[in-house]
Amino acid sequence: MVPNDDRRTYDLLRLIGEHEPIGSIRLVEQMQRHGYSIKGRTIRLMLSDLDEAGLTEKVAGKGRKLTDRGRNELRRGDVSGRLESVREQIATLTSRVTYDPTDDVGELVVGTVRLRDDAIEPAFDRLEALHESGLGPILVSATGDPGDGIELAFPSSISLDGVLLSHGIDSRLITAGLVEYDGEIKRYIDAISGEDATMDVISLLVEAGRTDVERYLDGETGVFIVDNREFPLTRFEEGRDLAAATRDAIGGAIDLRRPRESGPFPAGNPSWDFASLTYVGASETAISLLSEHGLGTEWESLAGIRPRGEFEPVPTARRRL
Repeated sequence: MVPNDDRRTYDLLRLIGEHEPIGSIRLVEQMQRHGYSIKGRTIRLMLSDLDEAGLTEKVAGKGRKLTDRGRNELRRGDVSGRLESVREQIATLTSRVTYDPTDDVGELVVGTVRLRDDAIEPAFDRLEALHESGLGPILVSATGDPGDGIELAFPSSISLDGVLLSHGIDSRLITAGLVEYDGEIKRYIDAISGEDATMDVISLLVEAGRTDVERYLDGETGVFIVDNREFPLTRFEEGRDLAAATRDAIGGAIDLRRPRESGPFPAGNPSWDFASLTYVGASETAISLLSEHGLGTEWESLAGIRPRGEFEPVPTARRRL
């Protein structure tokens, strides 16, 4: 964990990674170029904290470099430093969605997970259980050849924003977070704000092992990653119908609330002009479930656009392997 867990410390860690090995004098110069008013003594104290945390180490006569732990911490923890690229990626992918849930055709945003060959059978066991649950149908596109591992793609929750947008309904992602779910969303247990930061937060939550989808499959209350968006209340009925049709076609669960209704809301009631829509997405849930069992070697929550025709129900895809 980064000492003090603040923006300045992450920027220092990132600059060390970009220029390593680098001494404290040059780090002062680099930090000042990035808008920080900081002195050498402060840098030395921060470096001492990073060394103690095992994130950096000294290189004799040259300064500091990142340890493997430091690289992993920087990659996984620096959410705010990646927001701009995530915002741009989400906006681009959302604008490319052509999926129409009424006709069940068009292109969807997907998340992907890669499986080792020995993980394929147990992974499909868990995915079939998910498919048969109240969150089904679970649609998957499987590529690759057994023997070399395979990649699975699932429809992402962001697809719903693209569906709304294609019908002229502008939605705004508010938060991503964790909810307790037992067939309905009971409550938010964590919510991370940041406009359009949803998918980056999802990766962090999966890596941190915060979910418990398996508990839901055992008939108890599970913990799921969700994202929440708002859209104009004047389009409530149309938005409700599109969200329900999308859920019925590509899986997951939705919770739609008018502002005058009681929650759960992630961060207080929405304004009187907006409806609140929380979505338990198929790709986020499938990736979480496989990660809980150590079955996915790597995943990507924003993996691009794929046509609906490439997807089929999990049991059908399993028979084709």
